[in-house]
Amino acid sequence: MKINIKTFLYMFIFTCCALSAQQADGQEKLQLKHGSHRVGKRTDAVMAKWRGYGLGQFIHWGLYAIPGGEWNGKQYNGAAEWIRSWNGIPKSTYDSLIYKFNPVNFNAEEWAATAKQMGAKYVTITTKHHDGFCLWPSKYTNYTVANSPWKKDIMKPLIDAYDKQGIDVILYFSVMDWNHPGWRYDIKTKEDSIAFEGFKQFTRNQLLELLTLYPTAKGLWFDGTWDKSWVKQAAFADELETEMRKLRPGLIIGSRFRADENGKRHFDSNGVLMGDYEQGWERKIPNKIEDVHGNDWDCVMTVPENQWGYNKAWKGHIKTTNELLEMTAKCVSLGGNFVLNFGPQGDGAIRKEEKQLAAQIGDWMKTNNEAIYNCEYAGLEKQDWGYFTKKTGSDKLYMIVFNVPVSGALKVKLPANTSIGKSYLLAQPAQLLNTEEISGTEYFIHLKNTAAGKPFVVVLEPNAKKGSGNTYDKAKT
Repeated sequence: MKINIKTFLYMFIFTCCALSAQQADGQEKLQLKHGSHRVGKRTDAVMAKWRGYGLGQFIHWGLYAIPGGEWNGKQYNGAAEWIRSWNGIPKSTYDSLIYKFNPVNFNAEEWAATAKQMGAKYVTITTKHHDGFCLWPSKYTNYTVANSPWKKDIMKPLIDAYDKQGIDVILYFSVMDWNHPGWRYDIKTKEDSIAFEGFKQFTRNQLLELLTLYPTAKGLWFDGTWDKSWVKQAAFADELETEMRKLRPGLIIGSRFRADENGKRHFDSNGVLMGDYEQGWERKIPNKIEDVHGNDWDCVMTVPENQWGYNKAWKGHIKTTNELLEMTAKCVSLGGNFVLNFGPQGDGAIRKEEKQLAAQIGDWMKTNNEAIYNCEYAGLEKQDWGYFTKKTGSDKLYMIVFNVPVSGALKVKLPANTSIGKSYLLAQPAQLLNTEEISGTEYFIHLKNTAAGKPFVVVLEPNAKKGSGNTYDKAKT
């Protein structure tokens, strides 16, 4: 078969393009219109600040706080904010809770002060949950706080109060909206399609409204985006994300907002993170650095096992202060942030148990926050006593100790050509700890007191390895 020059050139170009579409691991890279638009972490100052938060707060609040997980004396077994989906409560009856929303004990300054006391650097606040009730006076629906007995905007005083405390605000927004007549779980008919087109414009309008009304908010945290109806809107959601980022340069958006054209969420069909950080760590924490694939991420965590909105009865295991501190340390040690959820009561007051946890976490953070704020993965082998963190931009290491060995000796393995210059307790920097070389780059840090009743931090200031003169033969096997 003869091949003319034109055909040859076409085949050559096609082959080159095909080869260039190969990923580094040898897998063919799909050409996506609506996949991720960036590979790797954002490098701007806004995202760098987010990366250094360490500890955050989540607020789940809305109409669901009024029943508090109960209806007519019966307990709903799911998460309290999902009670409208329960067959035990008529939908129209739930929707009429708008006429009971009058949180006379709501105090934005007190909420922000509680977060400040805890040591939170950012907060995510529900603007509306799946029930569609808006905590701001949206002009695109009547189902808002403006038509409740409270009448006043909730979001503005909250954002102002947190801004005043130096705590950055992220706006939670549920795309799923049970109150809107155009919402569908899936699109199966022409009527569904027409209804959902109206819903899409409603969603766009509300998101642009929030970004316009509250210009100091740093980002959007999306929920209710898993249903087929929204997953199918790859082009629309991609365009909307571009529009929002253009309206608010530096806007932070997590990986939940949209799917690619193949329906892949969080990560596109090429395995690349969609959004600025991974939102897949809900009530769970990775175990090793490889689990986060080099991406930014945070973990959002409840105090009971799965209660976000206010529930009168916390069931099952209730996490303790030390557990929550260990989760914080573990997240930061793996390059993430830890975000603790609060579910204020229907009257607007924060429940006493949450206030107590905030105070106890804050007491620890006052002394030890240096090991949490602006810290990152240290690149060291984890030991049984706890977690390493590293101050971003420096060589200073922190050992956040939760389990003290009976011997009082904390084992450390440093990189090659590195030694320990000095070590000390963060709470007592003037008292140096005794360091013993085991072999090579392995050391013991000897504690003077092994009776610690709560976690503590040891600071390591490494030096370039000078060599002790000690050499050790390896075992011959």
